[in-house]
Amino acid sequence: MKQPGDRTPAPGRLALVQDLLNTVDIEADRDRLRTIAELAAFAAAHGSAGLTFTDSDVTETRRFREALRDACRGHTGSKVPAASAAVLRYTLGTAPLVLTIDDAGAARAVPAARLDGSAALIATIAAAILDAVAADTWPRLKSCAAHRCQWVYYDHSPAGRGRWCTMSICGSRAKMRAYRAGRAARS
Repeated sequence: MKQPGDRTPAPGRLALVQDLLNTVDIEADRDRLRTIAELAAFAAAHGSAGLTFTDSDVTETRRFREALRDACRGHTGSKVPAASAAVLRYTLGTAPLVLTIDDAGAARAVPAARLDGSAALIATIAAAILDAVAADTWPRLKSCAAHRCQWVYYDHSPAGRGRWCTMSICGSRAKMRAYRAGRAARS
């Protein structure tokens, strides 16, 4: 998926999480997960073809997506709302993972067998998040601080203190608002 300001997407399987979160464009009021067909297409494009979805899976996935966006906003210092934390606890609880060890001895969390629908997709996303936690890349997946934007980006900055999806768009707008507010206060 194309990133604002031509940012490089999140590394590895964390890109799946980023892509899910960016299926909605808040500023343009466009959501690409409105129907069963759109959810199935997203899953297939991300290696989970063949899952069966219902209307409630669409609702559950969208609810999970927005709670997860709040968690990414937490990576910029905002507090994750209690309601979002509750949604994440519940939804992740319905999408169990199991630990597997391959013939080379490598361990990996994978979705439990026989999962389908949103539970299977969410378990795949949860496994990607665990990979990112182990790689210490999870805290760098952030939601843009611009309320009208909230695009989820991967913070590649050396200090990891980025606040906007792109400085040239959202960062510039925020700095201009702050400048005007300061100027008005001085007048």
